[in-house]
Amino acid sequence: MNLIDTIRNVSDIMDALGVAIVSIGVLRGLFLFIKDWITQTLDIAYKVFRIQIVRSLILGLEILVAGDVIRTVAISPSLTSVAVLGVIVLIRCFLSWSLSLEIDGRWPWQAPAKPEAK
Repeated sequence: MNLIDTIRNVSDIMDALGVAIVSIGVLRGLFLFIKDWITQTLDIAYKVFRIQIVRSLILGLEILVAGDVIRTVAISPSLTSVAVLGVIVLIRCFLSWSLSLEIDGRWPWQAPAKPEAK
C-alpha cells in the first residue's frame, strides 16, 4: 500500500465518519423527540429535535469538508479539482452558516446578544 492509497483510505474513513455523525445525530434527535414529547410539550420536543439535527449536520459537514480537502490536495491537486473543491467548500460553509443562524438566531461572526439589564 502506497501513500496515495493510505490518503484515499483516510479520506474515505472521514466521509464515512461524517455520514455516521449525521445519521447518529438524527437518530439521537428522534429518541430525544419521543422522550420529550412524552414528558414535555410538543413545542419543546420539536425545538430540541431541530437543534439536535442541526448540530449533527454542522459537525458532519465539517468532517466531510476535511475529507474533501485531504482528498483533493493530496491525491489530485489539479486546477480543476481545486476549483471544484472551492465550490464544494463554499456551499458547505454557507450551509453551516445558515444552520448556525437557525440554532443561534445570529450569524457565526456576530457577537451574541447581550442580556437586557433590569
